[in-house]
Amino acid sequence: MKFGETPIEEATGAILGHSWRTKGINFSKGRLLSSDDVAKLKAAGAESIVAARLDADDMHEDEAAATVAKVLAGKGIEVTAPFTGRCNHFAIEAGLAVIDHERIDALNELDESVTVATLSPFARVMPRQMVATVKVIPYAAPKAAVSRATELAKSANQPLVSVAPFKPMRAGLVQTMLPGTRDKVLDKAVGTTGKRLTSLGSTLVGELRCAHEAGAIAAALEELKKEGCDLYLVAGASAIVDRHDVVPAGIEQAGGVVTHFGMPVDPGNLLLTGELEGKPVLGLPGCAKSPKYNGFDMVLERLAARLPVRRAEIVRMGAGGLLAEIPTRPQPRDDSEEEGDGPQQAPKVAIVLLAAGRSTRMGGPNKMLAEADGQPLVVHAVKAALASQAVEIVVVLGHMADEVRTAIEKALPAKARVRFVVNPDFAEGLSTSVKAGVASLGAGIDAAIVQLGDMPGVSSAILDRLMAGFSPVEGRSICVPTVGGKRGNPVLWARRFFPEIAQVTGDTGAKHLIGEHADLVCEVEMGGDAAITDIDTPEALAAWRDRGGASA
Repeated sequence: MKFGETPIEEATGAILGHSWRTKGINFSKGRLLSSDDVAKLKAAGAESIVAARLDADDMHEDEAAATVAKVLAGKGIEVTAPFTGRCNHFAIEAGLAVIDHERIDALNELDESVTVATLSPFARVMPRQMVATVKVIPYAAPKAAVSRATELAKSANQPLVSVAPFKPMRAGLVQTMLPGTRDKVLDKAVGTTGKRLTSLGSTLVGELRCAHEAGAIAAALEELKKEGCDLYLVAGASAIVDRHDVVPAGIEQAGGVVTHFGMPVDPGNLLLTGELEGKPVLGLPGCAKSPKYNGFDMVLERLAARLPVRRAEIVRMGAGGLLAEIPTRPQPRDDSEEEGDGPQQAPKVAIVLLAAGRSTRMGGPNKMLAEADGQPLVVHAVKAALASQAVEIVVVLGHMADEVRTAIEKALPAKARVRFVVNPDFAEGLSTSVKAGVASLGAGIDAAIVQLGDMPGVSSAILDRLMAGFSPVEGRSICVPTVGGKRGNPVLWARRFFPEIAQVTGDTGAKHLIGEHADLVCEVEMGGDAAITDIDTPEALAAWRDRGGASA
């Protein structure tokens, strides 16, 4: 890749190295310069610019990031579309991040242009939490480096990044008593243990109390077998101090085996692991009575994720096992939620699909129902929305609402995640449908893409790329697709603009807000012409069909 000062006459097809904002030009760094862009720069007096030009052995940053991110990802991972050389991995379900530490290090050694950052191995993750990010540092990466990264990722039978989801467990708890043991303490331990299990999607199905004697523990375990337990927990009134102490002896008398005693984690050193009829059994350390994160949590999380917890795994918990010195470690069992910096989440983006118009320029028929590549025009838009990474899809109906809804429902599988909203004021213009759709969105939505039902070429890839560009923290709060420098649709709006959208009137939507907030606009270049092609007339529909429709 050639990077540096580039004569303006040679800038067409180059990537702008630094943003250019002057004399009516607002080009962001990373922009692929078209001939029209170069003409505007010339008119503004530019004789040269700082730009990057790719060689034959280079791969564009977005393609490189997407290629690497795809081969790294395993089960439980959703990969975002690439943007500015970055692809993110998000957890689909709650679970543990399973990271191949050694191969991540090896990949980062390959070439300075390709980097991967992940959470710590076995970090607990929530749905939509970021687990890893692939970032290509310059505007391109050597194809050879991307190829080596791909080969490394495929060099073993396990992915480099995945999430082991938590699966429900039925747990039974035995608590022993000595003279002076207070019921209040035991009751509190039941509550704490129950919350621990609930946070993992599991349940405490039984609790028994008995004397601190091996025989009594064995009898209690035998009784708990009737509850169909997947996991047995034994909390002694006195801490386990030896592999042959009362609690392990009770487990063995019940027919179980002790597999390991002790762990290099503090607090949690005195945890004991074993098996009872093929089910895990844990002798709990004293810190298990506390809601604070400890070694018991580390083992319990892995069991809930159905990951092995053998001696080999326990003895490797020492690095990072000094928990007593980490007061900020999250406590997922705490019912209260405090404000502050939490784990990075995938933004919750909704799609507001407009299908309420009267189709006046079509000369009579409702264009939403016009046959286009074997199905109604609006169905193409709905299917693209469903295939995207949007969390909520709202279709706004108006003109011929019942017919349009029926056409959509007929083409979709049962229980498709599409919600319908009827706009009674659709005849007053496009803005009323935008407002109706945005007003119906849930409180947790971070942004909305306003998608037009008459743009059948807009694919899920286009929608996902707009979502990938969205980053309010980096000043990208309005994402607009461009084709050769020309702006098109759909447009993504951050939630902060919803109140302003609610004040829009007429038939032009919220386009004027783009100009009013130019500093927050991110132009997302798209291939093809789908983002600037809508179907307003019979001639436009015929031309789209002639070009091959959705397969073009």
